[in-house]
Amino acid sequence: VQLVESGGGPVQAGGSLRLSCAVSGFTSSTYCMSWFRQVPGKEREGVAAIGSDGSTNYANSVKGRFTISRDNAKNTLYLQMDSLKPEDTAMYYCAADRVYWWLLPRYNYWGQGTQVTVSS
Repeated sequence: VQLVESGGGPVQAGGSLRLSCAVSGFTSSTYCMSWFRQVPGKEREGVAAIGSDGSTNYANSVKGRFTISRDNAKNTLYLQMDSLKPEDTAMYYCAADRVYWWLLPRYNYWGQGTQVTVSS
C-alpha cells in the first residue's frame, strides 16, 4: 500500500491549491480516506475525510473553503483548497483505512506529506 501526495507549494493568501494523493496497492474507492495537516510542535489535525460511500466531513476551520473528492478511475484523492489563509500553512498528509475514522488520526496508511506555505 502506498500513498503519494503532490501539489503543495507556496501560495499567497486568498489563493488556491489542489493537493493530490495517488493510491497504489488497493482500490481507493473501497477505502475511507482523509487529509490531515501538521505544523511543528502541534498535533496532527484532521482537515477533511471521505467515506467509501462518498460522504464527507470537514474541520470547522476549513468548511466552505476546502473540498475533498476522489477519482476512482485514477485511484486518486484530491483536496481543493480555496481562499487560503496563512494559518493553513502546514505539512499535508493523506491517509487511508477500511475503517472510517472521520477526522481522527487512526488511519492505518499514510503518505509522506506535501508542504503548503501560505504567505500574507
